[in-house]
Amino acid sequence: MHADIVDLRAFYASMLGRLAERSIAMAIAPVWAAVPNERLVGLGYALPWLDRFGADAERVFAFMPATQGAVNWPPQGPSATALVFDEELPLQDSSVDRILMVHALEHSEDPHETLKEMWRALAPNGRLVVVVPNRRGVWARLEHTPFGTGRPYSRGQLTKLLRDSNFTPGPFSEALFFPPSHRRAVLRLYQYFERVGRRFWPMFSGVIIVEAQKRLYQGVPVSRRASRRVFVPVLSPQGAGRESLTHR
Repeated sequence: MHADIVDLRAFYASMLGRLAERSIAMAIAPVWAAVPNERLVGLGYALPWLDRFGADAERVFAFMPATQGAVNWPPQGPSATALVFDEELPLQDSSVDRILMVHALEHSEDPHETLKEMWRALAPNGRLVVVVPNRRGVWARLEHTPFGTGRPYSRGQLTKLLRDSNFTPGPFSEALFFPPSHRRAVLRLYQYFERVGRRFWPMFSGVIIVEAQKRLYQGVPVSRRASRRVFVPVLSPQGAGRESLTHR
């Protein structure tokens, strides 16, 4: 089950959330190869990083899972947000250049199916950037942040999952070395914890970040699958049925 959109917005509006966003952005930067005029999609809750890394993109979309909920983005101009199922994206084959997954893969009902859908939507040599909670980190063990929910991963588990889904894992990075505390005394030492943690205990980071490339030289048989989803318009008014009228 995905984290709720209300909880995600509240977390990233807090001081702890803003520092977490900054730490992850600094870790994404080294693995984010510049692709001019790219078509970029953020899946999960990637809004803070789409603002940072989508400035040079031709177009940017924010896809938010139906079980999480969605908010309008960007605040100004036409909306670029869509409510989706992560195994059935509303995209044509090979239609985007890069997908950024944050608060997504760890909540996926079937991670293999989700990554196969990412593979389908990415263009040849397309890039996938994944941010997941680290199984060894403190952040995955505490539930007062969004990183304490879902399925955490180790580097080895993430590498195997990507390879099994026809991706070639590339460079890794880590973030969130400071304790997930709301105490101001701890947050003031944010830069110290990040600097020391990155140097001495990278295996205990809060999140793992990896860039993977779509692999084309290995063919996989694909069969059309029937959707397991049932679409119910929650805002559609439910009128009285004929039976209820005849019994009055």
